[in-house]
Amino acid sequence: MSDAVVCATPGCGKPGKMACPTCKKIGVPANISSFCSQDCFKKYWPQHKGMHKLFTQPSTDDKFFGYQFSGPLRPGTVSPMRTVPDHIMKPDYAVGGIPISEQQADRSNKIPVYSPEQIAGIREACRVGREVLDIAGRAIRIGMTTDEIDVIVHEACMERNIYPSPLNYYHFPKSVCTSVNEVICHGIPDSRPLQDGDILNIDVTIYKNGYHGDLNDTFLIGNVDEEGVRLVKNAFDCLAAAVAMVKPGTMYRDLGKQIAAVAESEGFSVVKTYCGHGIGSLFHTSPNVPHYAKNKAVGIMKPGHIFTIEPMINVGSWRDGRWPDDWTAVTTDGKRSAQFEHTILVTETGYELLTARQDEPVMKWDLEKTQRCL
Repeated sequence: MSDAVVCATPGCGKPGKMACPTCKKIGVPANISSFCSQDCFKKYWPQHKGMHKLFTQPSTDDKFFGYQFSGPLRPGTVSPMRTVPDHIMKPDYAVGGIPISEQQADRSNKIPVYSPEQIAGIREACRVGREVLDIAGRAIRIGMTTDEIDVIVHEACMERNIYPSPLNYYHFPKSVCTSVNEVICHGIPDSRPLQDGDILNIDVTIYKNGYHGDLNDTFLIGNVDEEGVRLVKNAFDCLAAAVAMVKPGTMYRDLGKQIAAVAESEGFSVVKTYCGHGIGSLFHTSPNVPHYAKNKAVGIMKPGHIFTIEPMINVGSWRDGRWPDDWTAVTTDGKRSAQFEHTILVTETGYELLTARQDEPVMKWDLEKTQRCL
């Protein structure tokens, strides 16, 4: 059987030599949008134009039907949500999907000051979170899917009797966030294989003994181009510059100015929609930690505060959009984004990176730790 495209006008049968301009723009397949001539196109136009509505209106069967993607990345198939055994301690949203205690805490807006006992619990959660992220990072290979990474993270959590915090948080369907190329954050693991030249962010949060620990790294998959390497390093440098400012008396709003200066020095931009956050017994709580300049964050750092800094740095515009899955945040121009994240404790004299590797108490760029599959 021939694979040649034929004219979309019923009964014509001639080779389809020209494409409908609107169909080409909105992604209608060639076999139903090509015509043999201008005359045939005009003749069938009153019926054909109805096709455009089918591809631009949402479908009840496929939420991506007709969606205009900003970049080349496309979603794969998402496998069923994985389960957690009854004996593992779970946050309140594990069953119903709604973090009720978090929503109630938001009403006060007060930044928690943690006790030494609480800090010890959060420190342990962060230590294990780092362990899980490093296991996932070491497993990365060209051709593996992000769903396979989700399996690795989920099983590592089960082996340690800990709950993967993203799982069912506001109904998020997976145990980890995996964000590829133009995905800024909150990417859902799926069946798409990782390709040579991708950049991949793996965002791990775990819940242990009543406390969350949150961190992420961006990895270079195979032979990433010079711009991609520069972007990932800059995202790391942005986080390092902000972390260096952490000490009692620093205003949370001042971190964004420093982050923006580092990003803009390389011609990059800072995402404004998503920010760092307080963390501990709750996944997300006060303070909010914006990463851009001239923000209006409230609060001054005090010993016992614990929060994340996680600047998202884009090659192009800082503006973001969201896929119809209601989670995947992407750049509006389809250009790449990179991110690193630590959970940080404010001490009497400065800070402690709770999610640091044991041999890396201070942030230092190491290309080998981000490169995979070379």
